[in-house]
Amino acid sequence: MENADLQVEPEPNGDYDLTKPITSTSGLRQGLTSYGDAHFSLFLRKVFIKALGYSEDALSRPIVGIINTFSGFNPCHANVPQLIEAVKRGVHLNGGLAVEFPTISVHESFSHPTSMFLRNLMSMDTEEMIRAQPLDACIMIGGCDKTVPAQLMGGISANKPILPLITGPMLPGSHRGKRIGACTDCRNNWAAFRAGEIDVGEISAVNEELAPTIGTCGVMGTASTMACVTAALGMMPLRGASAPAVSSARLRIAEETGANAVAVAKSSRKPQDILTKESFFNAITVLQAIGGSTNAVVHLLAIANRHPELEGVITLQTFEEIGRKTPLLIDLKPSGDNYMNDFHNAGGMAALLQVLRPLLHLSAMTITGQTLGEVLDLAQAKRVSFPQQIIRPLSDPLHPSSSLVVLRGNLAPNGAIMKASASKDRSLLTHTGPAMVFENSVDLSQRIDDPDLPVTKDSVLVLKGIGPIGNPGMPEAGLIPIPKKLAMAGVKDMLRLSDGRMSGTAGGTIALHISPEAAIPDSPFGAVETGDMITCDIETRRIHVGVSDEVLQSRILQRKQRLEGETGPVQERKKRRGYRGLYERSVNQAHQGTDFDFLTAGGA
Repeated sequence: MENADLQVEPEPNGDYDLTKPITSTSGLRQGLTSYGDAHFSLFLRKVFIKALGYSEDALSRPIVGIINTFSGFNPCHANVPQLIEAVKRGVHLNGGLAVEFPTISVHESFSHPTSMFLRNLMSMDTEEMIRAQPLDACIMIGGCDKTVPAQLMGGISANKPILPLITGPMLPGSHRGKRIGACTDCRNNWAAFRAGEIDVGEISAVNEELAPTIGTCGVMGTASTMACVTAALGMMPLRGASAPAVSSARLRIAEETGANAVAVAKSSRKPQDILTKESFFNAITVLQAIGGSTNAVVHLLAIANRHPELEGVITLQTFEEIGRKTPLLIDLKPSGDNYMNDFHNAGGMAALLQVLRPLLHLSAMTITGQTLGEVLDLAQAKRVSFPQQIIRPLSDPLHPSSSLVVLRGNLAPNGAIMKASASKDRSLLTHTGPAMVFENSVDLSQRIDDPDLPVTKDSVLVLKGIGPIGNPGMPEAGLIPIPKKLAMAGVKDMLRLSDGRMSGTAGGTIALHISPEAAIPDSPFGAVETGDMITCDIETRRIHVGVSDEVLQSRILQRKQRLEGETGPVQERKKRRGYRGLYERSVNQAHQGTDFDFLTAGGA
């Protein structure tokens, strides 16, 4: 009789009922490994997950994946272990099961030849790992410049519910009683060292203080820009854009993200459902209002082009049109004077978006299921207003409009980008001068400090060969250094042109992302020669080389024959092995986002 009271536990969820097909698209039952027998596939999956000690109860809950991008070569991500613990707390408190897994980690200063070279690889890793593993939602932890766009690109393509979690900016340091911070002050102090204004002892002392804590650069560089833009897209909590990496607030944001992930997993809110053209209009409005990094233009184009309904909808013209009606409101380096912790203390994105309300599409959806307008209404109810100058009102901007401008002309038929708000000499925004051409970065390094280099402060420095294909990887070498003889004479800014990028932390009068790049045989930019008169006119958005169409076309033809010849670089690229070969053969141009053609929503 005792045995009659024994209950045999039924097979969990009927997983092993061979008479019923496995149709679930959630939890462990989704995306089964192909063994030819779905029931055996699930049986085997449970065998191995139970090796980690999980119970059936745990495995029955929504599974939230956590992408771990910690690396000893990535100080921007040094707080990832603490963030993961906080995320797990948020997931488990809300009835989910958190499971972490790694992807590659990319840091600006530890990526050869460039971080941009590896962004697409990281996006592929992210996409395939999200798609391959049984996740109901995925929290993507990133921070350093290329990691957040790579994760958004991969996450949108995988189209499972995704929640970005930013590692956060570092705090500023101090040198001789003045605040300094990575990496605008890195560049300013290095320029001063090159000019002989400070000695080796002082530049060494500065080196100790530029990055006094872990986290991303503490100015409105690319990392901070992408954090703000991600929040503006509606993909994460607003305060997640600015809370310092070393703050307890950052850990609370991680816990909140974990809680949100469980809710998103249950509702299955996917990025392709949430993100619309209005979401990107809001992001670009914020980009212009914060004086954000030119890199964000390339990243946002790549992110939008991963969305089946948005590929080709967001273009350089979108940035130009929104820029003309959006003022620069944030007083942060490199366009202003302050740091990200100042922006956070001034109210951060919640305060900025309240100011920008008249320019925003408030009906755009967010990851929480609320509209942006509803999110701002809740934030407004909790907001405490106070006098401050970090976030300016629309009536008193730092710059009236078009912090970032799009230039076009015979030099850049597919466009170029300039961060006008970061110009150090505004007279150069409308300037004509003779070109001093450097064919590539090696040529630049060999000649830029030659005392006999025939340049004056009115010359236009032109650097070719650093575009998406040319380097490869589009390095941040667009901040061409002022020739030493001019720097020592007090010249702080010159008009500079390149087909590459510059750091979002940098300033100067610099036209970037010239498309098509010089490595393309048909590129007019590649045909520019020393002595050509270059005109940049910010008012007419014009960038022009003063040679006739006939002369320019003749140069292009001669150059094309040389580049496409049997021993030319075009033929070399066809035979290149490995990831570099894939990159050079597949990467598209800057005005398209510098993504691989086969990764865009429409494919190659």
